[in-house]
Amino acid sequence: MHLHSHRLAAGRRSVGFTLLELLVVLAIVAFASAGVGFALRDDTSTRLEREALRLGALLEAARAQAQVSGVPVHWRITAQGFRFEPDLASTAQEPPRQWLDPDTRAQITQGANGVLLLGPDAIIEPQAVTLYALSESQQRLLLATDGVRPFAVQAVAP
Repeated sequence: MHLHSHRLAAGRRSVGFTLLELLVVLAIVAFASAGVGFALRDDTSTRLEREALRLGALLEAARAQAQVSGVPVHWRITAQGFRFEPDLASTAQEPPRQWLDPDTRAQITQGANGVLLLGPDAIIEPQAVTLYALSESQQRLLLATDGVRPFAVQAVAP
């Protein structure tokens, strides 16, 4: 009798999914969710992040130039974008003076008299610039340094 019940169980296929099948389905759902999340990401915040990273790199380049040359570099906001005084040394092209996205605006939130002073000393005063989109001014990014570390992007609460 025991042998007979064992044969019945072996001949019957179990119903349901295997662990491997469930893991494959979960992986597919995870990849699809990530793709949807990136597709739905706000375009304005992406543009602001790109502008902030670019500006951070430009500010650090100006800071390095000021340290090497011994001449302080100032960064100012203009009606058309921004400018460095003196201009950043550029070998092949005119130094950047405009935002990549014309909707981008900036405000110096921590600096002396609306100007960022970038060097010539290795340690500078803490400074910060807030970037925002003119069309959606509630979305803001803060680009700041404590004077020792490089400029870094930080989120700003609305």
